Amino acid sequence: MDGTEDRNWEPFGRPLFKDPAARDLSRVGVVDIGSNSVRLVVFDGAARSPAYFYNEKIMCGLGAGINQSGRLNPEGRDRALKALKRFQLLAKGMKLAPLTAVATAAVRDAEDGPEFREDVLRETGLHMHVIDGREEARLSGQGVLLGWPDADGLMCDIGGSSMELAVIKDGQVGKRVSSGLGPLKLEGVKGGKKAMRKHITAVLAELAEEMGTEHKRLYLVGGSWRAIARLDMYRRDYPLTVLHEYRMSPKALATTLKWVGKTDLDEVRSHTGTSSTRMALVPTAAEVLKRLIRTFHPKEIAVSSYGIREGLLYEQMPDRLRQRDPLIEACRFSEMKDARMPGFGKSLYAFIRPLVANEPSHRRRLVKAACLLHDVTWRAHPDYRHEVCFDNVTRANLGGLTHEERVFLGLSLLHRYKNSRENNRFDRTFGILDEKLIAKAEMVGKAMRFGAMFAVDEPHKKAALAWRPKRKELFLKIEADAAGLFGEVAEARFQSLAQALGGEGFVKIAT
Repeated sequence: MDGTEDRNWEPFGRPLFKDPAARDLSRVGVVDIGSNSVRLVVFDGAARSPAYFYNEKIMCGLGAGINQSGRLNPEGRDRALKALKRFQLLAKGMKLAPLTAVATAAVRDAEDGPEFREDVLRETGLHMHVIDGREEARLSGQGVLLGWPDADGLMCDIGGSSMELAVIKDGQVGKRVSSGLGPLKLEGVKGGKKAMRKHITAVLAELAEEMGTEHKRLYLVGGSWRAIARLDMYRRDYPLTVLHEYRMSPKALATTLKWVGKTDLDEVRSHTGTSSTRMALVPTAAEVLKRLIRTFHPKEIAVSSYGIREGLLYEQMPDRLRQRDPLIEACRFSEMKDARMPGFGKSLYAFIRPLVANEPSHRRRLVKAACLLHDVTWRAHPDYRHEVCFDNVTRANLGGLTHEERVFLGLSLLHRYKNSRENNRFDRTFGILDEKLIAKAEMVGKAMRFGAMFAVDEPHKKAALAWRPKRKELFLKIEADAAGLFGEVAEARFQSLAQALGGEGFVKIAT
């Protein structure tokens, strides 16, 4: 394969999951032994944007009471050992390579941490790597980079017994630091809530002096932060309950944190899908977050569902793979696996590209993704394909997408299968976009709707679109030997596209 294909896809590049070396990363098992939970995640799928093949979490509470006893919680230790035995058996059943296991604050701080590590090795055969706080921060920062290659700001990962900070910029994890601001550890601070708040403020002041306060964006990693984000969604009645890339302004989040202090969290817990064990940590975590925002003054707060486990996967990726766009790679993998005609998305994008040539690169990227995904739900019932498209994209495990971009992509695909969006159940979600973006998404969808049925192979070689925005004229020039493809349905869809552009359509047959 020569460089021509790469140039044709500029600026997207060749799909790397075709590379055998990239496929070697297709199924990787990771165990995260934290202060609050023990989790097994098996990643699978496109190498740059893996799917969660298996995901199991046990809330063991290894770090509960460690401040007073200096030792791991006995009950939590027993539960963790049983969980790790099960995880090893599951890995064997899945025929995985040896699991990668890391333990964080609770195991590294406890007097009996080395003893527990030996027990795990003896009874399960699992080699557990106990990492320090700076390494934990580095891996969590890499997890953020897995989803956001262009991330720029301060990563904050809160666990049960510690909280880590790391600077992320230019695809690298820079300065990093660890602190004891985990909720389980803070519960051991003597003197009640007032003393705890004073302690949090003092520690954060030290962290700010070391890390600086010039970071515009704060990336939140960890279960307690995600629980608070779910509460923010619940309070706001937010229509898209996807945590990854959920963004909040400091002012809005401050309102939620104040609301958390006045709300019976047990009553709202079932509405957010949060366990009672996790919710019990939220009030303390909220006190930390409140003071974190006051100390570092971020302009925006973003939630990352990716953290240390994803960082371990990122660690295994070659640099050339890290540089790829996680959204485009995931869409390519989906097309290859599920589309009727894998590879058609490239031709479809080439066909409709003249309509988006003047759009910014970040929007052309979404159009490219839409073309790759335009046919992956073809097995759904024809009456519901438009709904399945929208649901799949807006709730899919995709990295590198803001919520606004998710809805734009989903709406484009909805219109790939249906002209109208009347009488649907997604109106509230559409409201995440402004009217201008809704109109653009409709146009992209109708362009795909026309192109995908005009020719089932290489439409860009059979006809060419041209849009004159000042004159509001859409032209279609059809090659002579393809004139017979422009039947009644094709003509109707072409005129619908012209209307979506706010113009008039004209057709010419080449001679």
